Amino acid sequence: MERPQSHVLLIEDNPGDADLVRLRLMEGRPNLRVECVTRLSEALESLTRETPSLVLLDLNLPDSRGAETFRKIRERAPNVPVVVLSGQEDEGMAVKALHQGVQDYLVKGDLSGKQLERAMRYAVERQALLLSVEIASKQQLEFKNQFLSHVSHELRTPLTCIHQYVTLLADGLAGPLTPDQTDHLKTVLKSVNQLHAMIRDLLEAARAENRTLRVEQRCISIRDLMQQAVAMLRPTAQGKNIRLDCEMETPVPLVYADPDRVLEVLINLMDNAFKFTDSEGSVSLNASLIEADPASVYVSVTDTGRGISPQAQQLIFERLYQAPDSIGSSRKGLGLGLFICKELVRLHGGKIWVTSEPGQGSIFTFTLPLYSLAELLHPVVVHQARLRPSFVLVRVDVVPRTNPPRGDWREAWQAALQTLQRCVYLDKDLVLPPMGEPGAGEAFFVVASVDMERVGIMTSRICQQLERIATLKAKATLTVTAVPIDVSGLDPAWPVDEQVQYLAASATAMIMARLAGRKGGASDIRHLN
Repeated sequence: MERPQSHVLLIEDNPGDADLVRLRLMEGRPNLRVECVTRLSEALESLTRETPSLVLLDLNLPDSRGAETFRKIRERAPNVPVVVLSGQEDEGMAVKALHQGVQDYLVKGDLSGKQLERAMRYAVERQALLLSVEIASKQQLEFKNQFLSHVSHELRTPLTCIHQYVTLLADGLAGPLTPDQTDHLKTVLKSVNQLHAMIRDLLEAARAENRTLRVEQRCISIRDLMQQAVAMLRPTAQGKNIRLDCEMETPVPLVYADPDRVLEVLINLMDNAFKFTDSEGSVSLNASLIEADPASVYVSVTDTGRGISPQAQQLIFERLYQAPDSIGSSRKGLGLGLFICKELVRLHGGKIWVTSEPGQGSIFTFTLPLYSLAELLHPVVVHQARLRPSFVLVRVDVVPRTNPPRGDWREAWQAALQTLQRCVYLDKDLVLPPMGEPGAGEAFFVVASVDMERVGIMTSRICQQLERIATLKAKATLTVTAVPIDVSGLDPAWPVDEQVQYLAASATAMIMARLAGRKGGASDIRHLN
């Protein structure tokens, strides 16, 4: 029988066991090439140089023990079958390894040539089968998502046409209508809007599964987004006679998130809450800080609705899932909203979950990362365990020449940001993430480890590089300003981390004042027209 193995990597630190395994291997196939190493580090180096047909692995090595050994081997060579060589006392650990992806295990004390040969052959065959299934699954998913994306795009055009003509009729622009006709057109328009929402969800879900869903994180106020979401859905709450509240337990710092995507999550969760909450009920938004997780803000949507069964809570964030008891007006979508919410929160590095009891309402909670300027600044403002001597805040304003902007405005200001990032010294300067929600203009800030006498070199370089972007210059006017960051109240005797915190607080206060329109004190102003 043809044997596919040609090169076996044996990872075994016991010389006696290694010799025994090598002997058993050569009994079955004299021409087999066996490479033996005694440490995990040597094995990882070998896997980098050459991919073997199979790995024989002792989980307990001088530089690694237990499941961690297999995990590191799997990371380095994910498609190589692994057979664990276990001692009698390690058999339980070997069984656990099977659940983590090991193809088989053998107890060294009972090892025979036939057992070893059979285990190796089956391991290779099982690994090949798993790879085949994985490839087929990926191809099937890709085809399905391409189909959904294509169909969704094709449906948009006729739906847009229907929406336009129904709106024209409903507004009376094509002639007077009877009250019954107006009601019928409103029903049609409501269904068209529902189909638009379904198509949008299909496209978003396809992007999520293809890992092409993107977030553009900025420094934003979660309070502003929550108030915006409440304002948008206040008519829905009033129409159902549901009380809608927005609460902030404590002053919440800025968060690092995509405002459009976070608003999408909030609206989706609130809309869900309205669906399952009866008249006279309530829905509330809350944002709070948790002492056990100081790097995140916890945002929750609470309702007094019918609640969710424990079984449904395990499935509610899965794609296309809808509770079997969702009837009537509650079943308007495709069961994609919460799946999309989960993916959007995951892309922010957060998590989302639900707590609920049937008949007692539900609380959907998700986390977002807090914006920490001190954490971003530390690597660039500290040199040889000391704070650099001086700092300047550079601001670059990118304002469209027309209102509304012409062409792809997002592409224009992103080009400016990317160019700005190439104009600074990465070990001394920091280009801050965009601040606030995207608007008619963008303001970018740089904390530069330089004084006002030499900052002109940086601003000149920025101006020259931005002027070279022809499409940007045609669409926008650009202004570069620089002001010193006041650190006069900083005590050099403080620990370095406290000094960085002070610098970050000073820079943040200056930035917020300038975003609010108080721009006094700027110098070295340069305009690009």
